[in-house]
Amino acid sequence: MKTFFLTVSTPLGNAYEGEAALLSLRGSEGDLAILSGHIPFSTAVKAGRVKILTPEEEERLFTIDGGLLTAAGERVTLLAGTFEPAEEE
Repeated sequence: MKTFFLTVSTPLGNAYEGEAALLSLRGSEGDLAILSGHIPFSTAVKAGRVKILTPEEEERLFTIDGGLLTAAGERVTLLAGTFEPAEEE
């Protein structure tokens, strides 16, 4: 499975850094998913759940309070005010 390097930064510093196979969240225009090789772009993101699929295919869920997402080559950066593990439903 192809991967990209994901950095999630908050005002407290980097909350997540590492390879990811998929990033899924809610953008300002609706739900979106980032995979390796995604076209370069930036978008505002809404508060809600963030799903990260690791290269080992482990699904990790987090919550954010909104922010900005930038994809550039094989690097993706998510700037968020908060980034916390999501509680099980």
